[in-house]
Amino acid sequence: MRSLPSVAKWEKYRAQLRQWWLKFLGYGHLRPPGTLKIETLAEDRRDGVVRQLVRYEIETGWPTEAYVLRPIAGRKKRPGVVVLHSTVSHSIRQPAGIEGRREKAFGWQLAQRGCVTICPRNYLWPTNHKIAAQQEASRFLRGHPESKGMAKMLLDAVVALDILARQPDVDGGRLGAVGHSLGAKEVLYLAAFDPRIKVAVSSEGGIGTRFSNWDAPWYLGDAIRGAGFTHEHHELLGMIAPRPFLLLGGDSADGDRSWPFIESALPAYKLYGEPARLGLFNHRQGHAVPPVAEKRIQEWFDAYL
Repeated sequence: MRSLPSVAKWEKYRAQLRQWWLKFLGYGHLRPPGTLKIETLAEDRRDGVVRQLVRYEIETGWPTEAYVLRPIAGRKKRPGVVVLHSTVSHSIRQPAGIEGRREKAFGWQLAQRGCVTICPRNYLWPTNHKIAAQQEASRFLRGHPESKGMAKMLLDAVVALDILARQPDVDGGRLGAVGHSLGAKEVLYLAAFDPRIKVAVSSEGGIGTRFSNWDAPWYLGDAIRGAGFTHEHHELLGMIAPRPFLLLGGDSADGDRSWPFIESALPAYKLYGEPARLGLFNHRQGHAVPPVAEKRIQEWFDAYL
């Protein structure tokens, strides 16, 4: 990150970075939905949490689904969290606590702790039980040749945040995001481009564009491997400042090698005063969410949301 002599000059530079990245993504070529029709497909109640499966269309002919979870008791305004799933065949059923590993059921866990959560399905899954990455990415890119796959993921996450913020029991000033692996990548972009996200946790997504498969067609494509591509994700971290952002690694996609990205973004955070609420925690247990990482996620949201 370049020298940052003042908040005013940084804000000007941040606006330039935002404009560059949105143009690179081709985000402006995507149309947000107008009136969003949301259909409730199913509902169940267990252990103090009500869980609803909802369906909606962001683009005509391309329906998607999400789980919305909330505590049953009480009518007070609650924090809201967008929970973005990882690369598992059962997609949103993982964070909603229906199927898969318990430690990655972030939506279910946070609802039990008093939050309203939404777990939207990534566009690479044509159903809740099947991933078809190459097929769905090709379908999207044929219809939107001027956009990157990551632009679609960003738009979908923004729409999920819209749905969450409109819930009558959600405090629109207390919105967060969390995700692991694929979901961690989406968290980085959602937090960078939507200031409504006040707190974020990104687990093992690979913060550097060369740390994992960011060049896949469903993310940023092979343009990031060209000699003319001179940008990196420390810019997105800086764009999030001063909102709290925690990067979790296990020495797989993220870890000690991720520190230079944090270090590069710290000057932007420090412009807004100390302490700089930007952190890296390396649990050194691979591409996983061990108990110590679960604890850090809970502590981060308890402290800042």
